[in-house]
Amino acid sequence: MPTGRVKFYDEEKGFGFIQSDDGQEVFLHASALPTGATVKSGTRLEFGVADGRKGAQALSARVLDAPVSVSRAQRKPADDMAVIVEDLVKVLDSIGSGLKRGRYPDKAHGGKIAAMLRRVADELDA
Repeated sequence: MPTGRVKFYDEEKGFGFIQSDDGQEVFLHASALPTGATVKSGTRLEFGVADGRKGAQALSARVLDAPVSVSRAQRKPADDMAVIVEDLVKVLDSIGSGLKRGRYPDKAHGGKIAAMLRRVADELDA
């Protein structure tokens, strides 16, 4: 199975590209990733390849290793993160109120909140 590194991946749009070890650029769709897996530039993958309408496309990708995390020097300043976390807590509190009344957020809203949580988690984990 070929291997390569994620060259670019847009989590919101659900696609990106892999630069395979043999130099080929391969399209990566979110459906090729394992359930719950997240990738970003530099993530090393093993994947199957099929010829799609517009070129090579990855099938059933498997994450081999995550990229080296962003250095602490590239983190947002702590003061900025404090504001972001406080706003996130307010958003989560409003969702919690809805959940107590038996209502989940709609799919679009839930997806946006999940993306926010991932970004904050990535920033804190740097």
